[in-house]
Amino acid sequence: MYVTRTHALAVPPADQLEIVDALYRFGLGQDLADRELFASAFSADAELDFRPAAARWGGQPPLMVGRDRIVDTILAGFAGRVVTTHQVTNPRIDVAGDTADLTALVEAQHVLTADRDTYALLKNRYDVALVRDGARWLMSRVRIENVWYFGEPAAIFGAP
Repeated sequence: MYVTRTHALAVPPADQLEIVDALYRFGLGQDLADRELFASAFSADAELDFRPAAARWGGQPPLMVGRDRIVDTILAGFAGRVVTTHQVTNPRIDVAGDTADLTALVEAQHVLTADRDTYALLKNRYDVALVRDGARWLMSRVRIENVWYFGEPAAIFGAP
């Protein structure tokens, strides 16, 4: 589930950068509402599972399957309503041929544009599977688990 080896792995530096960059594209694509950048993080058949995170506050989102559905669902849900910032830390990587696993912590701040006092600050663990696409890497599966949160996630993501 998570990359927990007790030593650094012999992963080529270019792959290390490109693997983590997929998660950076995910975060910054949302933060800038940049559809092309956000979509560039995912394989065409990607799955994004936010259900473990949302379960912490009683949310029940669907499993999102397919790059277009993921991008449409997330960007449309925030458009004109929510601003976000994402910070990625503590990446751990394991590579096997043309697939990789990435574990990282992502802190995400979500604020309602109409009421800046309504927010959700989330600290999440990401469990990501990736596939090689030429020189870059794409996320094929993303599982997000919440560690802690402040604020009102239900106001940002919808009531349970």
